[in-house]
Parts: sequence; structure tokens; C-alpha cells
Amino acid sequence: MDKRESVGTRISQVRQRTVAPVVAARCALWTFVVVNLVIVEVLFLTAGTGKNEVLTVAKFFGLHAAVLMLLQLLLVARLPWLDRRIGMDRLTVWHRWVGFTLLWTILTHAVLVVLGYAKLDDASMTKTFFALAGVPASLLGMCAAMIVVVVAAVSARYVRRRLRYETWHGVHLLLYLALGLAFVHQLLETTTFSSSVPAKVYWWALWLFAFGALVAGRIVLPLWRNAYHRFQVAEVVQESDDVVSVHVTGRHLDRFPARAGQFCIWRFPGHNHWWPANPFSLSAAPDGRTLRLTAKAVGSTSAGLRHVPVGSRAFVEGPYGAFTALHRSQPGALLIAGGVGITPIRALLEEETAGDVVVLYRMRNENDAVLVHEVRALVVDRGGQLHLLTGRTGEGTSPFEPDSLRALVPDIAERDVYVCGPPAMTSAVLGTLRRLKVPGRQVHSERFSLA
Repeated sequence: MDKRESVGTRISQVRQRTVAPVVAARCALWTFVVVNLVIVEVLFLTAGTGKNEVLTVAKFFGLHAAVLMLLQLLLVARLPWLDRRIGMDRLTVWHRWVGFTLLWTILTHAVLVVLGYAKLDDASMTKTFFALAGVPASLLGMCAAMIVVVVAAVSARYVRRRLRYETWHGVHLLLYLALGLAFVHQLLETTTFSSSVPAKVYWWALWLFAFGALVAGRIVLPLWRNAYHRFQVAEVVQESDDVVSVHVTGRHLDRFPARAGQFCIWRFPGHNHWWPANPFSLSAAPDGRTLRLTAKAVGSTSAGLRHVPVGSRAFVEGPYGAFTALHRSQPGALLIAGGVGITPIRALLEEETAGDVVVLYRMRNENDAVLVHEVRALVVDRGGQLHLLTGRTGEGTSPFEPDSLRALVPDIAERDVYVCGPPAMTSAVLGTLRRLKVPGRQVHSERFSLA
């Protein structure tokens, strides 16, 4: 089969796809959520009422808080099937909003419990609160609620922006303690956890599934992959004054399930502290022999990559991300990159690509164009077009205004569009694509968000 026949076959495959992978994954996830909510409603209605109407409503909120906690675990478990179809960035956004919903659900449950017992005992809420604190089951629930409140406070945008990632992440880890306390709290509350045999089976199965998914995705799988592949630094290349590429090799890399456009979380033990973790895209399509990351020196970790010793071990977590050709639906593609956001775009170009390709590369000036020679060669090899868009944001007319973008790519609405760059640029491009009525299923972007 020659190259034209191969491209024709891939275009046919792209066009024949009926259900987009992201749609299938979202349907599976939210079907799971709805089914569990229905089960919880049935358990609530069949378990009997509380000691008074207020405590009955409190139990309702408590059951739903448990479901939200378990959903939180699944959203950050980094399960490969979900991550490759939905993307870590979207799963993290959902995790954030579910988290704040969980906060208010827990607070509502707690207030109603105190109010309900205060009404039952004809006592003040303060006296009732301290009385409940003397009961182990209630005390564990209170501690879990306090931890959730603290984590929610440091996750508020105003506070989060002023904290180092490592500090915020360290506080965020307290949520696992809260989950453990909440589990024991629910276990001791026999009216919810073991009100019947079906209820006991259901709650045990759900908690084990959620915790099992988290442990498998966040601990077991990364440790197994690193033990199996034994990653190590093969070469460090200074691409420019402030850009460096690190080539990583290992055993059986042909079995490492990475695709062009994805990213990994990289650690280099012995060079940096263990806890700093940075998500860097693969800047070359995986070839079964090496992995390559390319980073610009914007922080102490990325700046220090140029000093990573050749031959040293690397700890690679991933691959992650839905920014891949898996989501192609059109024969043509428009790849838009800003600054070092060219790295996953460059990898996508190297991977076999169906149809014609147009690349828009935004940078301050051509001297800042990371890997531009490689990008140009790949575009030429595929018979595509490369437009270097120089200038600073806010200076003159933006190349990403609707008229400008349509002039550069007249058939933009008939292409898959991949966007990777600084947040402001990405937001501007996505806004323009909506104004140009590019179907949402054809727009692919990903922002790195760790959780």
C-alpha cells in the first residue's frame, strides 16, 4: 500500500467513526453516576425515616455526600480509559466543581444533624454540638468535614494563585484522610451503611471500587511501569539559551502506551527533590526506543533540566491527555501553537496524519520559535502549510480574530482544530472558533492541571 492509499484509508476511517471517544467516555461516566444516585435514592426511601423530619433530611444529604466523595476519587484516579478520551484537564475541572458541591452538601448535612438532635432533645445547638462531639461516629464526621472546609479554602482561586503547587498539593492530600474518616463515620452509622443486606453490599462494593481505582491509577500503575521500563536519561540537548530537550530511554518502550500529543509527569530523582512534579508534553512521537520532552526555563525545575546527568534514572508518570489523533473526525487538521505549546503539536505532526495540515505558530519573534526547524521540515514532508505569527499579545490586530483566522484558513469549519499554548491565547482562540461556528466536536485543546 503506497502513502496515498494509506492516507485515503485513514481518512475513510476518520469519516466513518460514529460515536466520538469523548462522547462515549462521558456517557459511560455519567451513566455510572446516575445509576448510583438512583440506587442511593432507593436505599434512602427503603431505610426508614430518621428520629424526626430534620434528621431524615440530614440523612438524605449525608448519603449524597458519600456518593460525591466517591465520584471525587474516580475523577482524580487517572484511569487511562477515561483520561485518554476526556483529558486530565476536564476531569480536574469536574473534580473542582464536584468538590465545592461536596463542601456545601457536607455542611448542610452537619448543620441539619445538629439542628435535628437539638430539636429532639430540646437543647441549644451549641450544647448539642459538643454532646455529639463526644460520640465517636459523630466526631469522625466532624473531623472529616473540617478537613474538607480547610481544603476548599486553600483551593479558592484567590488563595490557590498565591500558593506554590507543592504547598497546595500537600494540603490537598489531607482529603484522603477525610475520606478515611468519612468511611469509618458511615460504617458506624448503622442506619445508612448497614440498614439492610443490599445496602451493606452496595456501600462496601462502591467504596472498594473507588479506593481500588485510585490506588491502581495513582500508585500501582506508575510504580509498575517504572519498574518494568526502567527509564533513564539518554541525552540532554540545549535547543537554545532557555530551551532544553531531554531524551529518555528504557526497556520495552514499544509497549509504553504513549501517543503523540500526550504528556507525562516527570521526576529526576537525585537531581531535584522528589516532590516537585512537572507535566511536560512529549515533543516527539513515541518511536518505541526513546521519549523526548522539551521545556522552556520558566521555573527552577524546568531551568534545571539542562543539568540532569546522562545515565541517571527518571521517574515517568503517565502518559496522560486526550490531545491526540484519537479524536480526529475530519480529513483536514489545523494545529495552532503558542510558544512552547508547539511541543505536542510537533509530535502530532510526526505521527501519521490523515489529510492536509495547516500549522499556525505564534511567538514573540522567530528567535523564540522552539523547534521551528523540525516543525518546518515535518510540515514540508506532509505537503502542509506553516504560518509563523510573530508579535506580542495586545500589539496590533491579533491573528486569532475571526477575520484573520478565516483569511489564513478559509475552510477552518471543515477541519479538526488542535490548540495548545498559554492560557490567554488558548482562550482567545477557542472564543474565535465558537464565533466562526466550528463544531465543538472538532475542537481539541488541553490545559495542564494536576490534581
